Parts: sequence; structure tokens; C-alpha cells
Amino acid sequence: MKIVLLDRVTIPSHIAIPQPNFPHEWVEYERTSPEQTVERMQGAQIAITNKVIFNREVMQKLPDLKLIALLATGMNNIDLVAAKELGITVKNVTGYSVVTVPEHVIGFIFNFKRSLTGWYNDQLSGKWSDSKQFCYFDYPITDVRGSTLGIIGKGCIGSEVGRLASALGMNVLYAEHRHATACREGYTPFEEVLKQSDIVTLHCPLTENTQNLINKETLSLFKRGALLINTGRGPLVNEIDLLEALQSGQLGGAALDVLVKEPPPKDHPLIIAAQTMPNLIITPHVAWASDSAITTMVNKVRSNIEEFYQTGK
Repeated sequence: MKIVLLDRVTIPSHIAIPQPNFPHEWVEYERTSPEQTVERMQGAQIAITNKVIFNREVMQKLPDLKLIALLATGMNNIDLVAAKELGITVKNVTGYSVVTVPEHVIGFIFNFKRSLTGWYNDQLSGKWSDSKQFCYFDYPITDVRGSTLGIIGKGCIGSEVGRLASALGMNVLYAEHRHATACREGYTPFEEVLKQSDIVTLHCPLTENTQNLINKETLSLFKRGALLINTGRGPLVNEIDLLEALQSGQLGGAALDVLVKEPPPKDHPLIIAAQTMPNLIITPHVAWASDSAITTMVNKVRSNIEEFYQTGK
């Protein structure tokens, strides 16, 4: 059986990717462009990938392909309807980031509430040395404890964010689906969460209903000066509306680990703004990427492949 890993570069080089425990040929590429996918997959039964696109046209040209093993939870790069019709199994990995993403979110919260980015930037120019007294108060410092955190998405990651936030003394609200006709126990109506929260964090899946969920209309419902965190999917947020809300002061800050286009172009408005706005923090889609999380994930990929080999499912 031939197995092709198409984008090894999406896993840190110091973390080994374990190979399955059955006879096979293993072929590995650092990265694969759309034009290279079909050629590199010829004669292979299993593809391993994080972000390489498998659309209907590509899969129709790969009659030997039986399994796409994803190094990820998200499956947006796979045409799942076409895969099913062509008899190609798709296996993703879930649950591996239930520690690392929530910790990233909590890090963002502390960064905002203590204005760490502003203080850090000041020291690059030695500003403290110019102070006339032992300290100065150029940036807001507020407590995490007692703040209200609105969580959109109550899956394993959103729930863990809520658990950690509660342990810190935060008031946690879970948002009901937007436009829901009834509100489930343990949830708060979507609009009320936006109005009451000091911080809103996004952990819902990207669907037709959630694309551009955070836009000019919903941002207008936020408490003025509230904070937004997105470690979910870039298209959950309308980026132009977000920037306008930051510039107007409607949003007090935003922390983003994901953008609509990744990597973003150098002239991306948010990338440019982040160079001068200490209340806009951008990390390069790494909330999922602690060593322990990635190790768990690659081991689960091996298990997925071995399960498919044994059961055909």
C-alpha cells in the first residue's frame, strides 16, 4: 500500500510523524501545490494532508485513492460529497486541541486586560527610563476576575474555555444560535450575549449560517469597548467591519489567530493595522499547535490509517 504525505511542512520538524504498523511504501513531500497533487498521488491508496485541496476534479483523476487522512479537524479543503460518491473515505482528527486552544484564548484575555502588548512595545524604545516616577499609566489595566465572557460555540473547546474562565472568576455566557426560536437550558440568547459581554470568543464551526457572523450589524450590539477573540475560523468575521469597529472604538480590541486568507498578503488591512495598534493582536494560526497537541494529533492520524487498513472504514 502506498501512502503519500503531501505537506510535511504543516507539522513542526522536531515532531515525528509515526508510520502505520503494516507493510507500506511511504512517500513524503514538504509542500504540494494544486498543480502537483494529481501527479504525486498517482498509484497511492492513502493521502495524508493538512491543507492540500481535494476537489472533485482532482479525486476523479485518482482511481487508486481510498483514504484521505487529515492532519486536522477542519475538512473545508475536501469535497466531501464527491469523496463519498467516489468511494473515498475521509478521516479527520478531533479533540487534540482541547487544551492548547483554550490556553491560547486565556493568554489573549490576560494580554488584553493587562495591556501587555502596549507595555512590551514601550520597552523596545526604553520608554520607562524616561518616566519621571517609578511607573506610568499609559494603558488600561483591568481585572480578569469579574469580567463577563461570551462564548459562541459550546463544543469541547468552547466548554473548556468556559471552565478555565470560570476558574478565574469570570462570568461565563454561552450564546444560543443566532435567530433561534427558543433558548436551550444553559444558553443565553445570541444578541444578549453580545450586549452583556466584556469579551466575546468564537468557537463555532464555519457554515453557511456562521460565515460573517461577526459583521457591522452584530458588532453594533457589542458593549462599547468590548473585546473580540477569534481562534475558530477566519470567515466567521467580516474583516473590514472588524477594522472599522476597532478604529471607531466600538471594539476595544481584537485578538485573531485566524484570517480569511492564510497566509495573508503583506498589504492586508489588518496586518498593516496590527503594526501600530496595540489593541489588535494577530498570531499566525498557531493556537492549535502546542507540542503535546500536535503529538496527540499525529498519533491519532496513524490510528485512523490503521483502522482503515483493518476495517475498510
